[in-house]
Amino acid sequence: MVYNSLKLMASSALAIGTCMVAVAANAQSASAEQAVGAEMIVTGTRQVDRTVTQSLAPIDVLTAEDLRPSGKQSVRDLLGTLVPSINVSNSGAGASFAVKTLSLRGLASDQLLVLVNGKRRHNTATIFINGTTQNGQSPADLDLIPTSSVGRIEVLRDGASAQYGSDAIAGVVNVIMKDTLGVSGLFQAGATGSGDGETGTAQVSAGFKLGDGGHLSVAADARLQERTIRGRPFIGTLYFPINGQPDPREASFDRNVNKPGQPQVAAFNISYDAKLPITDSLELYSFSTYSKREANSWLTFRQPSASNNVIEVYPDGYIPKLFVRDDDYQLAAGLRGALGAGFNFDLSTTYSRNFVDYDQTTSLNASLGPSGQTDFYIGSLKGTEWTSNLDISREFEIGLAEALFFAVGAEYRENGFSIIAGEPASYIDGGYRSPPGQPLAGVIRQAGSQGVSGFPPEAAGDFKRNNISGYVNIEQKIIEGFDIGLAGRYERYSDFGSTTTGKASVRIEPISGIAFRGTASTGFRAPTLQQQFYASASTIGVLLPGATVTTLAPVRALPVNDPVAIALGAQPLTPERSTNYSLGVVFTPTSRFNLTVDAYQISIRDRILLGGTLTGAANAAGVLNGVGQLLQNAGLDPFQSGFYFSNAASTRTRGLDIVSTWRADLGSAGQATFGLSGNFNQTEFTRLIVPQQLAGIGISLINRQRQGDFTEGTPRDKFIASVNWEFGALTTNFRATRFGRVVQTSLLAANDDPVTPQVIIDLDIAVALGQGMRVNIGANNLLNKFPSILKPANQGTTGFAFYNTYAPYGISGGYYYAGLSFDF
Repeated sequence: MVYNSLKLMASSALAIGTCMVAVAANAQSASAEQAVGAEMIVTGTRQVDRTVTQSLAPIDVLTAEDLRPSGKQSVRDLLGTLVPSINVSNSGAGASFAVKTLSLRGLASDQLLVLVNGKRRHNTATIFINGTTQNGQSPADLDLIPTSSVGRIEVLRDGASAQYGSDAIAGVVNVIMKDTLGVSGLFQAGATGSGDGETGTAQVSAGFKLGDGGHLSVAADARLQERTIRGRPFIGTLYFPINGQPDPREASFDRNVNKPGQPQVAAFNISYDAKLPITDSLELYSFSTYSKREANSWLTFRQPSASNNVIEVYPDGYIPKLFVRDDDYQLAAGLRGALGAGFNFDLSTTYSRNFVDYDQTTSLNASLGPSGQTDFYIGSLKGTEWTSNLDISREFEIGLAEALFFAVGAEYRENGFSIIAGEPASYIDGGYRSPPGQPLAGVIRQAGSQGVSGFPPEAAGDFKRNNISGYVNIEQKIIEGFDIGLAGRYERYSDFGSTTTGKASVRIEPISGIAFRGTASTGFRAPTLQQQFYASASTIGVLLPGATVTTLAPVRALPVNDPVAIALGAQPLTPERSTNYSLGVVFTPTSRFNLTVDAYQISIRDRILLGGTLTGAANAAGVLNGVGQLLQNAGLDPFQSGFYFSNAASTRTRGLDIVSTWRADLGSAGQATFGLSGNFNQTEFTRLIVPQQLAGIGISLINRQRQGDFTEGTPRDKFIASVNWEFGALTTNFRATRFGRVVQTSLLAANDDPVTPQVIIDLDIAVALGQGMRVNIGANNLLNKFPSILKPANQGTTGFAFYNTYAPYGISGGYYYAGLSFDF
């Protein structure tokens, strides 16, 4: 089994790390202290000599030292912990539970561009259907980048489509891989305060000289994570009545059958980063990541008396178990250096692939009757991306304070997306009805494997597109204390035409230590191939017409070219377009203190959103509702439910970022770094379009629930206060994060479920043992805080929904760990 294979890989990584410790036992490493905000940056600028405080746009730099004192398991969790404007979504459901997402400034995860070493990172083939605040996204999966490979992370909190292309509406995360020599690693284990969710992590990296002035850095991560269970007892009727009386088993059945919580995961990531000088002015470079991950999770319990069960197969009901297996890699190679006459170039190509395989056990296709199988191959998804870039830059002396920096470049990108059909038993309708005299006699049984139905042949296919783009970038210091930047980009896509974006930036420092900066830009995001072509079916909790409590029902995800979607008003997708404004101040009175305050407004037109579930049904008299009538008029089955993507909305997001750092010398008490940062953010809809078909029957496509996901589904505010204290061999890192109010919005206002604002405390205490070794203990969510409990209407009767999964800190409670690390 893949899970056992990955366990073996994890054990191997532990053994390799132990060997590395022995080999490098006598080596030492040292780092020099630098001024706050003096870190060099490469994101948001084509120049190579800008620092954080000199940046024309707000940017955060997280160094290896910032990333180390934490029990977080991935790059994604580290970013959500350290950056106030980033929140992590922990609530993917259905087939998307294995991938978690980031939200920057309250926007969607695929409106945040991810780079690795400045090169575009591919997105996951998985699409978030049945998720919550990030519903309908296919973001880059940061969990598949080895944490041990990270040298630093730069977060550009500003629109950057003109500089980097599609997806950079909210900003950019650039993961810079290590290029240092030596060996480092971490071994860590922990569990939740409830005694479950046991997790073991091994991270090892090593850097070597390569040729004269080159390097080779390799890294490996392995992680084993057990599940948490945070459900409550099933409270509905389980069995068919006997002679009009409750079945006696109702009283004796163990109703703690549901197992919601974090999934079981086995993951293994490896990477390398290499540079090899060819001449004094030319160098080859390459980097790559490769990952294998298996995650499995229990879905919702199906009771014996349900129409999606066959009592001859499961006399006491069943819980489908879904397995998601990722096989992922990215490979980049390039040549850079001097062309002569002062010109520099960078020529590169990157190829990526994410393959996701789905299987389901202890499930059932009830329409196949008592002889039906219980394990299913659901199908597979594959996403590919091939990107090639040529960048050329030069400085020109034009008589101003500094030379004019000029950069021009071109990019060609191909994207592919494939859906591979599941086995027939996972999607066919076998037509089974219980014989006369049995419960549910003559009732149509639900078709398709329960939990997630297989991809049918009509949904399968290979979908491709390509685009070509060119950009120009100018940066100039006019006089001392006055910098400007201009960027423009043109892109042409093979499937929906061309777009042009631009950006202007300015930074003015009238007094040393006080600077003002501002940007104005336009941006775009192309619809992903997944959003255009993904089709699936799942049994999920929905609020059926006229109901007040959610129930399980089969629902289809409809591509916009599906006849059902067209009958309900779907149109071909077009790109999102944005206008970003940012205005800020940078205050650096001393080398030990830095304060930045940045206000922003992001307006997005033709935003691509997943619509609400549209259900065709009939009343007791057999009269079809409006949706059912539309489907019947189109010659389709009127009794079905589905949703689709559209450009039917425009939004405006306004907010404020505050980031401050003070590095204090405490004399004989050591030194401490204090951080206080915050984000205020609010999104509102400025336009909602209702397709003519739905307007005629009085239904909104982007319904109240969908609107609430984007206006109240992420914290309205977030504050982080931290202290890192170093005293001799002791290092203590304390962090308190306050998450503001979040609301799980319902179709009915009475069912809205708020998440109460909460302060989450993280603590890590480390002791250096000498020779580069240190031990640490710590806690994420030290006080074992849980989110608000859902209202009964949103809990339903299954016991699967209990805690509010919109909480940005998850539903598992506190995590407590201990670790051993080395750095030689």
